[in-house]
Amino acid sequence: MTDLQFTPVRPMAGEATLLDWQHIHNSIIPTAPLSADEIVARAQRNILEVAYADGVPVGCSTVRPPTSDAATVIARVVPGSRRRGYGEQIYKRGLARARELGAEVIETVVLASNDEGLRFASQHGFVEIERYVLSGDTVAFVDLRLA
Repeated sequence: MTDLQFTPVRPMAGEATLLDWQHIHNSIIPTAPLSADEIVARAQRNILEVAYADGVPVGCSTVRPPTSDAATVIARVVPGSRRRGYGEQIYKRGLARARELGAEVIETVVLASNDEGLRFASQHGFVEIERYVLSGDTVAFVDLRLA
């Protein structure tokens, strides 16, 4: 398994890592694509990183710092790079970052149509707590909490 290199997304429009993060996010969550400006705003309040294997972007993560005691950790891996251990590396790094920020409860969110993502979350001890559909969308998001 290749060790990944992680690069933080800097909140600057047009920055290469931001564009890599955007591409990965939007390909995995096509029902809620984000503009570069929206990602710039997210990068100012969340920890966003891109995971690279031999210089190629294979995944990205979001760590939303804890509110109260819960933090959100989201690991995404592009379909062509799955089942190589990348999701595990991205998830473990995000989990460690959330714990460093004082999170006592860890949550994640997965698009309901992402069977592989739901299976990954379940295999890592997450249980569903809520489903919701964003205004204008047809596919639900699934909120899960680490049991």
